[in-house]
Amino acid sequence: MSSALPIRTLADLGQSVRAARQAAGLQATQVARKAERSRDLLHRLETGKDVTTSALIDVLRAMGYTIRLERLGLPTLDEMRQRFAEDDE
Repeated sequence: MSSALPIRTLADLGQSVRAARQAAGLQATQVARKAERSRDLLHRLETGKDVTTSALIDVLRAMGYTIRLERLGLPTLDEMRQRFAEDDE
C-alpha cells in the first residue's frame, strides 16, 4: 500500500484494503477467518462502509498491515490526476 494515494475517505480505505488483499493473493474468506470476523464485515470495509476501529485493526493485522498517522496536507497534483482518472473509468 505504500505507493497508493493517502487515505482521506472510507472509500479510499476500502480500496486500499482490497488492493492490498488482492496483491497478497489472499481470498476474502481467508482474511475474514484469520481476523475472526465475518466475510460480510470485510465486504463492508472494502466497499467503503463504516466499520468499527477494532474490526479494521483485526482485518489489517490478519493481512500483515498496521496504521500510521500522517499530518493531513493538500492533495498533490499527481494525487488529483490519479483521483480524477479513476472517476473517468
